[in-house]
Amino acid sequence: MGLDIRWPIGLMFTLIGAMLVIYGFFTNARMELYARSLNLNVNLYWGLLLLVFGGWMLFMAWRGAKSNKQP
Repeated sequence: MGLDIRWPIGLMFTLIGAMLVIYGFFTNARMELYARSLNLNVNLYWGLLLLVFGGWMLFMAWRGAKSNKQP
């Protein structure tokens, strides 16, 4: 059975992370949005973290698929 859960998890986290990074990048100048978070752009930072995690999951899934194909 070739089901590897890392593929959908990696795609989901990468997609959500990319959306957060884009939103955080375009709202960076509007600091009234981030007044409750001590003027930190949490959308940008969490988006970057989700992108890194999603990329790591995709890399590990690709590496696992590559190692399964070798005899």
